[in-house]
Amino acid sequence: MPGNETYDVAIIGGGINGCGIARDAAGRGLSVYLCEQADLASGTSSAATKLIHGGLRYLEHLEFRLVREALAEREVLWRMAPHIIWPLRFVLPYHEGLRSAWLLRLGLFLYDHLGGRELLPATSTLDLRKTIVGQALKPSQYSLGFEYSDCWVDDARLVVLNARDAADRGATIRTRTKAVAAERHSDVWRLSTLDCRTGQPAETVQAKILVNAAGPWVGDVLAAINGKNVSASIRLVQGSHVLVPKLYDHDRCYVFQNPDKRVIFAIPYDRDFTLIGTTERDYVGDPGKVEATAEEIEYLCESANRYFKAAISPAAVVWTYSGVRPLYDDGTKEAQAATRDYVLELDEAGAPMLSVLGGKITTYRRLAQYALDKLGRHLPAIDPAGRSWSAHRPLPGGDFPVQGFDPLVREIGSEFPWLETRCCYRLARAYGTKARLILQGASGWSSLGRDFGNGLTEAEVDYLMREEWAEEVSDVIWRRSKLGLRLSKEQVKDLERFLAERHVKSPVK
Repeated sequence: MPGNETYDVAIIGGGINGCGIARDAAGRGLSVYLCEQADLASGTSSAATKLIHGGLRYLEHLEFRLVREALAEREVLWRMAPHIIWPLRFVLPYHEGLRSAWLLRLGLFLYDHLGGRELLPATSTLDLRKTIVGQALKPSQYSLGFEYSDCWVDDARLVVLNARDAADRGATIRTRTKAVAAERHSDVWRLSTLDCRTGQPAETVQAKILVNAAGPWVGDVLAAINGKNVSASIRLVQGSHVLVPKLYDHDRCYVFQNPDKRVIFAIPYDRDFTLIGTTERDYVGDPGKVEATAEEIEYLCESANRYFKAAISPAAVVWTYSGVRPLYDDGTKEAQAATRDYVLELDEAGAPMLSVLGGKITTYRRLAQYALDKLGRHLPAIDPAGRSWSAHRPLPGGDFPVQGFDPLVREIGSEFPWLETRCCYRLARAYGTKARLILQGASGWSSLGRDFGNGLTEAEVDYLMREEWAEEVSDVIWRRSKLGLRLSKEQVKDLERFLAERHVKSPVK
């Protein structure tokens, strides 16, 4: 924003909640500034189990409002971004001695009817001895199962696309820019930032409202601003996942119960792998340095081995990731029982500050909507009919029908017949209709510039730098894609050199 103008809203934090609020605010015509100390989705928001789901097990804790809201959001988000979100069927085997079969069926009945399900199939009962989904399981232990619907999401790309849409609607997005001080005056905040690339001061901006969406760092931000921690405490819970070579050939996921009452998922991942997670344990330390522990890896392998015929060990793990969830501390004893609901704390002692506590990726859009509702009296007059606009506008690349992904792949393949099918599929999955912006003007594979391996080209990397704030190798191969699973060390080094040469020349709009 030029000159000495004041933003309506300044947001600290470039995770799903911060970027979701930025998108909603910009779409309502507000001026928005967002700063993130690292890359977008570099913290909790890229370390999820990658699910858009109601949270079946939350029914056990009587969180009906949260489950209803999350169930209703599944198809809303699917329609907004059918390239990075798609439906999956989940198989829940009955485990004798744990939750009873009637309790599971009752929970799934509620699951089918609490939310506004229109497109997702309803629950069915399975004889695991007679279906393909039972073939991977131990036949002597698991014969009864239930199959229900939820959705998969590329979590990091969901964050980036919200930021991209916010920027397209006028928001200012600053990555690798850390908020280091905020001075509160009667009617305005003065926010000073640091350029994390250089360690030098970046800029100072003014805003009528400050939103603290710093995730696991929300308390740190408040301590730096007003010398005290957030009044309703945050509970930091570590969740880790492991990736192993694929354990079965069908496209369904599994939900496994454990004797400790935790639940883990086994999910098809990037065609060649199975994702297993998550753990839940209280975390103390720097959220930016969290890693999957040997104990957690062993726990996930043992949990899977209770169900699968083919045993896995930590030696089979090809990749791990871990994140810290900033849950609202509701006083529960066990980490897995802590609420996934969100709390919005508004401090109006002068220029208002809203702090976001808790939440889950499935309900980020509703959280953003409620955040702006809560701030309404401090904002310029907005047409009330526009409060739910975000549910009806696709995210970048998602402007096609929910059942239209395969036709989109065929269309792109027809327009660019020299493009290999696997690469065409990957580009459509990542970028939707925006894949054409990467391919436009190309008459053949060589027209896309240098090939870094596995279909990652210079044209795609330039697009990511220009349009999606990518600067470092991890931005490209772990958050904008998962090509880090497939590139060799030499290819990664080649990409790193290229990015070092180009990032100054390719500022994001």
